[in-house]
Amino acid sequence: MVERKSLAQRCADFPRSIFFIVINEFCERFSYYGMRAVLVLYFKYFLRWDDNLSTAIYHTFVALCYLTPILGAIIADSWLGKFKTIVSLSVVYTIGQAVLSVGSINDLSDHNRDGFPDIVSLHIALSMIGLILIALGTGGIKPCVSAFGGDQFEDGQEEQRSTFFSIFYLAINCGSLISTIVTPNLRATECGIHTKQRCYPLAFGVPAILMAVALIVFVIGSKMYKKVKPEGNVMLQVCKCIGFAIKNRFRHRSKKFPKREHWLDWASEKYDKRLIAQTKMVLKVLFLYIPLPMFWALFDQQGSRWTLQATAMNGVLKGPLVIKPDQMQIVNPILIVIVVPIVDSVVYPLIKKCKINFTPLKKMTVGMFLASMAFVAAAIVQVQIDKTYPVFPGAGQTQIRLMNLGYFPATVQFHPQLQKVDVASMDATGYMTFKTSELQSLNVVSGIVNHNQSLKDLQGGKRYTFAFQPLGLTMPHNLMLDNVTSKPEEGNNLVRFINAHAPTVNVSMDENIQVVPHLTASNYTIVPGGHWGYIVKSHISSYYYCTALTKEFGFGSAYTISLDSCTEGHLNITYFEDVAPSTVHMLWQIPQYFLLTCGEVVFSVTGLEFSYSQAPSNMKSVLQAGWLLTVAVGNIIVLIVAGASQLSKQWAEYVLFAALLLVVCVIFAIMASFYTYVDPNAIEAQFDEEEKEDKKDQDDHEKKAEADSKM
Repeated sequence: MVERKSLAQRCADFPRSIFFIVINEFCERFSYYGMRAVLVLYFKYFLRWDDNLSTAIYHTFVALCYLTPILGAIIADSWLGKFKTIVSLSVVYTIGQAVLSVGSINDLSDHNRDGFPDIVSLHIALSMIGLILIALGTGGIKPCVSAFGGDQFEDGQEEQRSTFFSIFYLAINCGSLISTIVTPNLRATECGIHTKQRCYPLAFGVPAILMAVALIVFVIGSKMYKKVKPEGNVMLQVCKCIGFAIKNRFRHRSKKFPKREHWLDWASEKYDKRLIAQTKMVLKVLFLYIPLPMFWALFDQQGSRWTLQATAMNGVLKGPLVIKPDQMQIVNPILIVIVVPIVDSVVYPLIKKCKINFTPLKKMTVGMFLASMAFVAAAIVQVQIDKTYPVFPGAGQTQIRLMNLGYFPATVQFHPQLQKVDVASMDATGYMTFKTSELQSLNVVSGIVNHNQSLKDLQGGKRYTFAFQPLGLTMPHNLMLDNVTSKPEEGNNLVRFINAHAPTVNVSMDENIQVVPHLTASNYTIVPGGHWGYIVKSHISSYYYCTALTKEFGFGSAYTISLDSCTEGHLNITYFEDVAPSTVHMLWQIPQYFLLTCGEVVFSVTGLEFSYSQAPSNMKSVLQAGWLLTVAVGNIIVLIVAGASQLSKQWAEYVLFAALLLVVCVIFAIMASFYTYVDPNAIEAQFDEEEKEDKKDQDDHEKKAEADSKM
């Protein structure tokens, strides 16, 4: 009995070159996933694209990343070889990361120093050039690096080669896992020369540095590598065989030519029977790939729609921890580590014990169904999020809020006889919606004080606050335009102050000082979302001020804070909610991530295993190319739907995707029921036997001919 070596012993037997390849892969995956984690937020918040355009460009990029591996494999196998392909495309990759990082520098075109780029087209151009170069680089080297690592082992090192692939994929997961934690934190920091902004240059710059490190490490090991010369690409042979069969069949379309058993048999004039039989087996599997892009259309929205969904949610955990929206993507790799062993060691054995014939194609069908249910869960979460959104006035509408900052209640009548409202002291109504054309005036009555306020000049589509302060015999008042037109983005909050206790005060929060006259509101200040409060200082004079500690504002809220009075240095304040904070927690996304991850485990892992079991050994690369192509097409489906969809509600789009995948799931189940499993090894063995027989017959014929010539 052969004693199995420990992991350390197997690693000790590795060629030294392997460690350079593993480090290279870790750095490259860190670079790619780190950049990709923050990409959709970069589109939305820096380039100022809407959700649909951000989603479409994101998925265009991902699709390109999964189309270019085919090009990389052809270049490596037919022209440059794996080593030169990896080095040359890694240079392209590194340049792309650097260009993207430079394109995200706000100060590059912010000449007026207002915090926004003046030449947005410059940043868009640099970003798109960078992303195209990255797609060429990451996609081009994708099929080469793992295969190049496998080339380093000798024929008798199958056990070490198997261990290498395990370590290789561990490096991939570690790189993606760590980068998905790190780069969102880098993005959330503020940097800039003239104005402080979200630090996208750092979030993209660190991945660029890691890619440069990956390239340098890979080149350092150059002299140690075993470099296999290019031997031609089997994908090209398959394509040529198919092309010739179609062309030949078209030439012989007349009825006088007898039909052949399979249309590929029309290639027999030029190609041998083995290649034709292998191509038939591959095409049977590729035919089953036709419905698969729909799964990837849903799966890859983790980095786009689901990340955008998280921006409208509450990320505060217990204690000082705050989840960034782009960090929620980390749930998928974590769940994979947990789910895969459970499925393999518990779920599948239980199904087997129940004597259920759970074939690979049935597993893939279940995976599609689970992914569909994940989007149903996402739709349910979205409905809850939508409930927290404020309703802003539409065209021809005006919203008015009444704010009583006095110590006496009041009654307000909107004219002409539209609505009558009672407002308690130190209280405010919600925003009331009116047709702009119908509003003429309002009348406030508090005790013996009566005031009329004209509303004829109010604009449609705007929000206003009418603040008044009944003081017994007088009633100071002010009609203010509220310039908040949407829920604050990136989880930020907006805070402003209204002076209700002194002729003029200097109010400061977080070192931002504003002069606020009596019953006037300051400008809104952006306050980062989180779990902490802020110290507010109200300077009534140069030598006297009061302070207060605000409450936690949460995420995505807007508040008007009334400065009411000052008691022994303590500032008394009242909060008026302009926009409610996001109350749905990001952790509510975990169920949809769990369903999608379970779907991925039974779909993706099983799909690759099934494909490899149904194709000849020399056709694995063709199926790998086909599999990557389904991912690319899936992302193209998303950008088409995102661009063409007329659905105004995001939850409706989630339901649409869920329904589409459910329909595709049924179609795939029907297709799978007609599939007949084959044993490629047995078929190839049969060809080997036939070739041996042919060779034996040929040898016998040659011997006989030689004997006849001697007679």
